[in-house]
Order: sequence, then C-alpha cells, then structure tokens
Amino acid sequence: MSQQQDTLLVLRLKENDIAAFDELYLKYFKVLCANAFFFLRNESEAKDLVQTLFLDIWEKKIYEHFHKDVKGYLFLAVKNRCLNSIKSSKVKDARVEQFSRYYGDQMQGQQDTGDLPDYQDRLEALLSDMKGQKKAALNMVYFKDKKYSEAARELGIGVNSLKTHLKSALKTLRLGMNGKK
Repeated sequence: MSQQQDTLLVLRLKENDIAAFDELYLKYFKVLCANAFFFLRNESEAKDLVQTLFLDIWEKKIYEHFHKDVKGYLFLAVKNRCLNSIKSSKVKDARVEQFSRYYGDQMQGQQDTGDLPDYQDRLEALLSDMKGQKKAALNMVYFKDKKYSEAARELGIGVNSLKTHLKSALKTLRLGMNGKK
C-alpha cells in the first residue's frame, strides 16, 4: 500500500505539485533523520543532511528519476551522503592534523629562540593582499567548503581554471608563510 502511495506522490511531483513534495517530506523526514543519525552520531548533522537531500530532490528535480521504490532510493541516498560526509570529515581532520604538525614543529623550533612570529596575522595579511579570482577560489573551496564544480560555476570559469587559481593561491600562501615573496 505504501509503495502505491509513493508512486502517486511521484506522479504528482512530476507535475510540479508542491503539496506532494510536502507529503513526501513529512512521511520520510523523521525516519531518514534516524537513519542518518545511525551513521553520523550527531543529531544536527543528520537533520542537515536529510534537509539538504530534500532540497536537492526539489531544486534539482531528482524526483523525475524516481521509479517504483522511492523509500529505497531515499534510504540509499541518505546512506551514501552520510558515508561521503564521514569520508570528508576524515580528510579534513587529516589535513588539520598535518597542518598542525607542520606548523607546530616550526613554531616549537622558533619558541626555543624566543622569536615566535604571529602566524595568524601573517596569514590574514597574505589573504587580504591576495586579489581577484585567486582569492575568490581559495575562499570558496577552503573556507566555504564548496566543491570545485560549484565554485567554478559561481566564478564563471572552468574547473581546470579554478584548480590553477587554487594552486597559485596556495603557492603564494606557502611562500608567504615561510617568509619568502
């Protein structure tokens, strides 16, 4: 019976019936949040993830690709998004650890001599001196956590151009943080 109701909801969705979207949302939101919580172990992250899924379903018209098993699709989509989120978190954690280890070693060596530069001020100065798409690319990808394709689209450039701007920006930061220009 539930699958028939879902099929009718999908038909209504394909006719851009927002009431059908609301029904689908109300029917599955809580159970999908519980499923996401199982993976993420964080209630607010789970809710955000499911909310984003439903936004994508409506805005990107993902419902046009729904077939018979809507419930199965939703649970699989939540699982995949959770696994991607976990993977992304692990990558970020590894980057932070690597950054901390690298700059921690440098700062420790300089503490011994009593000459400890203010890395935060230096980084902020380098970022404020950076101009144009190089700065925008760095800001979008590293500070706003946008995907390359999303950032490139917003800047009106190709992904390869975005990567070039990022590479140049990171090189500028590396040289500047090491005291070179």
